[in-house]
Amino acid sequence: MIEISGVTRKFGAFTALDRVSATINEGEFFSLLGPSGCGKTTLLRLIAGFDQPTEGGITIDGQPMEGMPANRRPTNMVFQSYAIFPHMNVQENVAYGLKRMRLDKAEEKRRVEEALTQVELGHLGKRRANELSGGQRQRVALARALVMRPKVLLLDEPLSALDKKLREQMQVELRHLQKQVGITFILVTHDQYEALAMSDRIAVMFDGQIAQVATPKDIYQRPVTRQVADFLGGMNFVSAEVAAENGTSLTLKTRGFGQVKTERPEGFVVNGGTATLGIRPERLRVLWDDDRSENEIAGRVVDRHYFGEITHLIVEIPDLETPLSVIETNDFGADDIPVGSQIRLAFDPDALVALRD
Repeated sequence: MIEISGVTRKFGAFTALDRVSATINEGEFFSLLGPSGCGKTTLLRLIAGFDQPTEGGITIDGQPMEGMPANRRPTNMVFQSYAIFPHMNVQENVAYGLKRMRLDKAEEKRRVEEALTQVELGHLGKRRANELSGGQRQRVALARALVMRPKVLLLDEPLSALDKKLREQMQVELRHLQKQVGITFILVTHDQYEALAMSDRIAVMFDGQIAQVATPKDIYQRPVTRQVADFLGGMNFVSAEVAAENGTSLTLKTRGFGQVKTERPEGFVVNGGTATLGIRPERLRVLWDDDRSENEIAGRVVDRHYFGEITHLIVEIPDLETPLSVIETNDFGADDIPVGSQIRLAFDPDALVALRD
């Protein structure tokens, strides 16, 4: 549906996007994820036609977008602020974009009702915009975009103004809506969990470049760089020496985990015979009493944080420079482990990921 080819955007001496390339498929929920200032909103604005690339090009549905104004592109956008007109009711807000299409009254009414039904607001058509909750305003903004029947819907952090519980509810609803209407959604967000929960694929961006594009599972379990691994969830980093390598795997020696074999990540280059391994906190498991594992390490709990359903343990391991972060569910009593305890941890060697710097 969208082909982004070597796109650069400069503002004077500042390069906001640097030779960005990506392919976004038809009917895909695609997220641009990264910290503030990484270029994700700039890229979304280029796709929308609110700005033009300094270099490179964008095609949508096979059509080059060079010089194409925003109002002629097969896209529509939902802004972070929703941009709902307060002096109009819900139906009038949703119908606003249809006015320039000069539809007959019956067709306009039918399309507005269809869009409101899609976002489950059919019963609120006559309500004033200033009488709506935050979640309802967000749905009105979605309906106003969907009523135009775009091929691509662009979402610029549309859930950031909502409280945590409503945001999580709207994530589920938005994903369901995307599957229902079947069009391509592109979401800009800095919330890693939002991107993981909603996306078919995620592009992680830093400093105007895409660091990795992958499915949520792959980007979380198999990040290719330390920067991506550190940005998405918690990650323990362990220094290692390369003992052997081939085209697809690496054998690495570590002081804490012994010798392990891992997949060789794309573009991995051995730098002076050293490497960095990453392992997620939830991939380390506390061993209780007579539990045994082929792969285990021992250490001392130096700190503990209780989070309701889970407990976050900080465990000091001999020979490791940095304590390990361990996440355990509380159904086995992890919340009762006192600081200062000696514990054993099991790990799966497959959970150790070699990372590029």
